[in-house]
Amino acid sequence: MSAINTNVEHFEYDNKIVRNFALASIIFAIVGLLVGLLIATQLFLPSANITQYFTFGRIRALHTNAVIFAFVGNAIFAGIYYSLQRLCKARLYSDLLSKIHFWGWQLIILSAAITLPLGLSTSKEYAELEWPIDIAIALIWVVFGINMFGTIFKRRERHLYVAIWFYIATFITVAMLHIVNSLAIPVSFTKSYSLYAGVQDALVQWWYGHNAVAFFLTTPFLGLMYYYLPKMANRPVYSYKLSILHFWSLIFLYIWAGPHHLLYTSLPDWAQSLGTVFSIMLIAPSWGGMINGLLTLRGAWDKVREDPRLKMMVVGVTAYGMATFEGPMLSLKNINAIAHYTDWIPAHVHVGALGWNGFLSFAVMYYMIPKMYGNEMFSKKLMNAHFWLGTLGILFWAVPMYISGFTQGMMWKEFTAEGNLKYGSFLETTLQVIPMYYLRALGGLFYLSGALIGAYNIFKTMLVGKLIANEAAQAPALEKVFIAEGSDSHWHKWVERKPLQMLFWSFVVVAIGGMIEIIPTFMVQSNVPTIASVQPYTPLELQGRDLYIREGCVSCHSQMIRPFRSETERYGEYSKAGEFVYDHPFLWGSKRTGPDLHREGGKYPDSWHYHHMRDPTSMSPGSIMPPYEWLLEQKLNVSNTQDKLRAMKKLGVPYDDYAIKNANVDLAEQAKAISDNLAKENIKVAPDKEIVALIAYLQRLGTDIKKSN
Repeated sequence: MSAINTNVEHFEYDNKIVRNFALASIIFAIVGLLVGLLIATQLFLPSANITQYFTFGRIRALHTNAVIFAFVGNAIFAGIYYSLQRLCKARLYSDLLSKIHFWGWQLIILSAAITLPLGLSTSKEYAELEWPIDIAIALIWVVFGINMFGTIFKRRERHLYVAIWFYIATFITVAMLHIVNSLAIPVSFTKSYSLYAGVQDALVQWWYGHNAVAFFLTTPFLGLMYYYLPKMANRPVYSYKLSILHFWSLIFLYIWAGPHHLLYTSLPDWAQSLGTVFSIMLIAPSWGGMINGLLTLRGAWDKVREDPRLKMMVVGVTAYGMATFEGPMLSLKNINAIAHYTDWIPAHVHVGALGWNGFLSFAVMYYMIPKMYGNEMFSKKLMNAHFWLGTLGILFWAVPMYISGFTQGMMWKEFTAEGNLKYGSFLETTLQVIPMYYLRALGGLFYLSGALIGAYNIFKTMLVGKLIANEAAQAPALEKVFIAEGSDSHWHKWVERKPLQMLFWSFVVVAIGGMIEIIPTFMVQSNVPTIASVQPYTPLELQGRDLYIREGCVSCHSQMIRPFRSETERYGEYSKAGEFVYDHPFLWGSKRTGPDLHREGGKYPDSWHYHHMRDPTSMSPGSIMPPYEWLLEQKLNVSNTQDKLRAMKKLGVPYDDYAIKNANVDLAEQAKAISDNLAKENIKVAPDKEIVALIAYLQRLGTDIKKSN
């Protein structure tokens, strides 16, 4: 082996970019949690739905995007840029790229904050942003990747520490997921239709949705855990071998688990089974990571009791272990049959979001900020207050929702001795769990209060100290070293010391599962059988469907009747894959705050829907759905009808040229018929109002299957 280079090089770490991302994370944490508290309040106080721009359906996506991509996303970039420089013993590759990354990401967040309340949404979970923003996300993500790999290439530390493996896997997998799931045909600058339809769209979306959790909310945080937890505890990672096993098994298994979000749906059984099998296997690597983190603290529990940052880390890692045990359990069909569509799922999600992501984000900032400002945190008491308020917040949020979810799942399925549904009205279940919604909001208030205290503590720490914008550092230059055959080097170092090989093999490992699940669903026609009676939406119905998407109705209503007697008795015949072949995007939903709507067509007269949208309580006393008065007043925009049909035709929907040319003529005729129906019941509404289009869509739902019977 060649001699080790002893020439010491002097350089500086860029702390300013880390500070900027940390500040953005803290600010958006408060914003995202405030919006979360608002939507939690709206579920027991409908009057909190303020104007059409701040209804639950529109701002729920604002909450999830603000928390995931603004609060947590900025925390990830701050944590990675701080640790990467020190692990590589090198300044970030490019100050310019760092600035482009920061400001580009904040502009993306700003665009989301503007477009989502306006109703400009694709409706796809965690991927609601429209196509121009999706392109911007991809470009800024590439900037991040170039900056990260440029830093790794100029490193002065030969070995790539385990945290960097997770950063690399995060970069390549998120890029793959985002690009594939976001493919769409634009109608205009603010509107597009998913490239996929129905079952295929559902599979791709939850391949993305589950793995957005896996590779945006899990793998980067595991990397942060592997760096910051040993630093805070001043102890080495418990097991390097376990970290190797943890990394490769986790990224291979995780990518397969998406279909467990679609159990008992119209997705082919083989795909559902694959999702379940790999979800169960995920317990091993997930708990391997949790154990590796917690056992790193062996012998340091006295320090844990004294250090609020370590307490946050312990609760966060424990929450990760709980969530990654519960997820596989929820993928078992007998448990999923009860839990899916209920409040059980948000409870499960928020254990991970508030405990794992939230607490780790704040713990990392509590570690970095004093280091970069050359002082200690302003107040240890305030850190402790933050910890206990946050912990209480998690408990008050999650426990009531577990109770609510189990209550819903049981009530929906309960029959009387005579064989009838015991709770025939969906609203009976809703009213039963309202007290749990009060407690959830209280939990959100606790967690927000802790975050406000944390923000104050961090800002005071910054004001007392002074940012070391360019922190002086030194390290020997890295020289090429020949590893002699028979040396003590292990085979895995062949990958761990070569970033491009790590990138390549990480991509191969994660791509295998996605390809095996997705390609057969697209290539084998029998996987999505068609139904002859299923026809494309009329122009008016298509416009109404887009209004349904704009208002975020899919956040509260599913369109997927599962093959359970309790559901077919309540809603009608179970849903078939062939019914969704013209649905771009799919609208199966993830949560039933209101009843399933897949067989809504023809169930009530047009007047019922009119009154229900004007004042839900007039048709359903006690309803927590907000009124949608603006639909009765706003004129339907028909200037883009032909463009929408043309885009659908490109996607394979059989609209001919005549139908496209006469789209608005057909639309006007159908709208007049609905307006005339309403007039017969003394409801005067012009045919050109938005409510007419929405009624047309709701009255179409599920009617095609009736024609085939």
